[in-house]
Amino acid sequence: MTQRRAFLQSTAAGALLTSAVFRQALAQGGLPVEQVKVLYGFPPGSAGDICARRVAEKFAGSSYSRNQGVIDSRPGAGGQIALNVLKSAPADGSVLAMTPFSAISLYPHIFRNLQYKPFEDFTPVGTSSMIHHGFAVGPMVPESVKNVRDFIAWAKANPAQASYGSPAAGSTPHFIGALLGLNNSFDFKHVPYRGSVPGVTDVVGGQIASMFTPHGDFIANHKAGKMRIIATSGRTRSPFVPDVATFAEQGFPELTVEEWFGFYAPAKTPTAVVQAANAAINAALRDKALQDAFTVVGLIPFGGSVADQQRSAQAEFERWGPLIKRIGFTVDS
Repeated sequence: MTQRRAFLQSTAAGALLTSAVFRQALAQGGLPVEQVKVLYGFPPGSAGDICARRVAEKFAGSSYSRNQGVIDSRPGAGGQIALNVLKSAPADGSVLAMTPFSAISLYPHIFRNLQYKPFEDFTPVGTSSMIHHGFAVGPMVPESVKNVRDFIAWAKANPAQASYGSPAAGSTPHFIGALLGLNNSFDFKHVPYRGSVPGVTDVVGGQIASMFTPHGDFIANHKAGKMRIIATSGRTRSPFVPDVATFAEQGFPELTVEEWFGFYAPAKTPTAVVQAANAAINAALRDKALQDAFTVVGLIPFGGSVADQQRSAQAEFERWGPLIKRIGFTVDS
């Protein structure tokens, strides 16, 4: 018992010392900042935009920021505009960007003139949510199409109508659709949009046959009967549409993708600042109101350490390189 008491006392002392060192580091790093601006590279209203807003508003009163964060929407170029702004932003914690991993891990393989180097110009701060992508069809596709194999058969019989939208050329949903067409020998025309919302609108309106995008952007229309989600990309079924089988369940395991949204800071941001921001993000994800807001748009809270995010980004970079080469897509194609 004496040894246990000594251990607990030493652990408590160590924690106090660590806390004191951390507070000193925060003070030296200029923390907490007055207000954090979060850049987001896609239009307002999407699941990712809601994620960025709900996390940023929880920064208030943390060791990272005195006030709620504000969102600075910079849509265009598949999220690149926001990251280009981040590259030259002050490295003091006052500016972050939130992005899907595609802009970090996929874009170096496809954009020959990418204006940022994701593993050099930015510092990972922390992941915030995970998304499963969905494959949904609209009124252009007959009701008899219930699953992916039905769709492939319909697409081969109706090549002029076999089209799909994605939130951006070079995005992960773009490549899921491209792989579906390539692996199953049918011509699947890609229609890129500036974000999910306009593409979903066109699917519902019958302008295009289908779309791949974070499935949270489909859920309201799916439940209203305006479009039908026929597959999701997670390792397991989505808790938000558990009646929909995954690609893997339907015989397409190569289309399994779980994409995260992550926060990044400019390179050379002090470690104490990055750690304070990471702690604020993870604290936000434990908030019940935030979790409820995520549920509405199909987001799964997904936090972790800075090192976790770095490892995952590198793994996705290595996974997608050969796939993108096989698809043959570059910005010049």
